[in-house]
Amino acid sequence: MAQVTKDSPAAAGPLLALRGIEKHFGPVQALYNVDLDLPAGQATALVGDNGAGKSVLTKCIAGIYQVDHGQFLWEGRPVQVHSPRDAARLGIETVYQDLALADNLDIVQNMFLGRERLRNGLLNEDDMERAAAQTLSNLRVTTVRSIRQPVASLSGGQRQSVAVAKAVMWNSKLVMLDEPTAALGVVQTKMVLDLVRRLRDRGLAVMMISHNLNDVFEVADRVAVMYLGRLVVQDRASAFDRQSVVEYMTTGTSGRVAGDGKEKHGPS
Repeated sequence: MAQVTKDSPAAAGPLLALRGIEKHFGPVQALYNVDLDLPAGQATALVGDNGAGKSVLTKCIAGIYQVDHGQFLWEGRPVQVHSPRDAARLGIETVYQDLALADNLDIVQNMFLGRERLRNGLLNEDDMERAAAQTLSNLRVTTVRSIRQPVASLSGGQRQSVAVAKAVMWNSKLVMLDEPTAALGVVQTKMVLDLVRRLRDRGLAVMMISHNLNDVFEVADRVAVMYLGRLVVQDRASAFDRQSVVEYMTTGTSGRVAGDGKEKHGPS
């Protein structure tokens, strides 16, 4: 169960702060002393080359992996996350690249899968339909023909939208998106990036893992770069250009002058 230390007062700061996070798999160290801030009402892009540690870090936050060392601060208070259920109780939801949607079920059934609402021992279909329709409407997901159409009939962008809507139904405060625009066309990518903006504008913290730097600079307020298991720099997006991000991703450092005129070297 997620545990909150009662006597530690919540401080102004990021919704989730990671401090000194380390993770080993046997003799292999996957994460080294990672510090990361995820503020509410902002979209943070987590970028890095393959094997940099992005997925491991995401799964630690999601409760799939338990960290070996370090601390999570949620709204300024120390917490322990031992399972995805603990993460969900805090308000952390993750949309993975495979989306984890059941093609043979309709939109409503997918959004409530494993969390079905009952009335007198029977499925409360009307209540679930209303809640699903309200969530999609709030997120301005208007391209689906019917909330009762099978997920198998949806486009890639619509499927991503349904997966995000499913994540935000449950009073989530932090939504993590794993490569949300991968394999999408131009129109569908715009749909998903607009959805990321709406999540942010509703006050949620959004963490978006992406290899697509066009998408990163289109929608991210902040950028955090990982290199070989270390988080080497994090700052507002305006402090970077594409070349400096590529340099951090490939070498762990950059000597370029950033967008605000400051010169950046190595970890921040």
